[in-house]
Formats: sequence, C-alpha cells, structure tokens
Amino acid sequence: MKQPAVYIMTNRRNGTLYTGVTSDLVERVWARRESVVPGFAARYGCKLLVWYEARETMADAIMREKQIKAGSRETKLRLIEPSNPDWRDLYEDLL
Repeated sequence: MKQPAVYIMTNRRNGTLYTGVTSDLVERVWARRESVVPGFAARYGCKLLVWYEARETMADAIMREKQIKAGSRETKLRLIEPSNPDWRDLYEDLL
C-alpha cells in the first residue's frame, strides 16, 4: 500500500545520514539498499533505514522532509535515537 513518508537512512551507526521522501517506502528503501537509484545515498552506502514517519499527504511529507533537511545533524539524531537507540535497520519491519 502506498503511503507518503519521510525517512532517514545511514551507512552505519552514527554514520552518514540521508533524508528522503517517498510515496512507497518499501519500494524506495529496497531501491536504496540495492543501489538502484544513483546519487548521494548510493555513493555513501546509505542502506540502513533507521527512522521513518508516515504522513497524510505527499505535500505534507515534502514539507516535513524540507524541515528535517534544514535542521542540524543533532536534530536528525534526536529523531532517530529515542525510537531506535541501537540504530537497527527497520526495513524488515515494513515487510
């Protein structure tokens, strides 16, 4: 089922962070894990889904993504750490 979402992926605990937006989180994370989509996430090996947030509309998801990207690394860590302190890959939870 498609659902707008904002997500953060990384290459390892406390590693490089990639923030993105999608209408199909399962498909997008799969594509990132398989490096199907060229760009930042593929270049830095961001294959672990460590945080995501479903949104009501795509416009809302895009606005939230921009808000997160405008924030500092510390702001992103404050999103990840409370819900996923071990930086576990959440992809399997989506399936």
